[in-house]
Amino acid sequence: MVITKIEEISSSRCKVTIDDVFAFVLYKGELRFYKLAQGREISEECFQTINTVVLPKRAKLRAMNLLAKREYSTVKLKEKLREGYYSESVINETIRFLEENHFLDDFRYAECYISQYESSRSKQRIRQDLMKVGISTDLIEKAMLQWEDKNGPIDQQNLIKELLRKRKYDPHEADFKAKQREFAFLLRKGFTADEVRKALDISTFSV
Repeated sequence: MVITKIEEISSSRCKVTIDDVFAFVLYKGELRFYKLAQGREISEECFQTINTVVLPKRAKLRAMNLLAKREYSTVKLKEKLREGYYSESVINETIRFLEENHFLDDFRYAECYISQYESSRSKQRIRQDLMKVGISTDLIEKAMLQWEDKNGPIDQQNLIKELLRKRKYDPHEADFKAKQREFAFLLRKGFTADEVRKALDISTFSV
């Protein structure tokens, strides 16, 4: 195996190409440590050490640092690791390690998200947000049910009224155009037309 290209991607890291195929990203200090240079051969032993020891260890540390700052869904964490040029095999090994040690849990992520936004976002908006980060619909519904079992159902009507209060909406002063504007706003927030009609005490608007 011959190192056909070493390309600097930052002041400290380089992409390494072996036999004209991208292999991995290493720090410049690692290139010096393993005596890797463009045009030189790389031994099978060195190649395996980098792929099975160096990169998995680094990927796990990177993932742990990310999770120390905030929760990630599995899909989003994989995306962050791909940005670091880790291979799919290294990423999958890292995800298994995190799940086995309870550092990564999509159900916990969904529960935390629901708890954080249940008082400011509609149930449908929460579902959509969680689906965007790769949480399955089954897991979302399970988390919703468990959250409501512990805390009671999310009161959509109170949530709508609180949003309207923050927007200084006065039902006694609002004309047709004002109600129409709030109707459209609440639909964009993910509330159903029936929920919005009930909160605004109207029956004529339609989607």
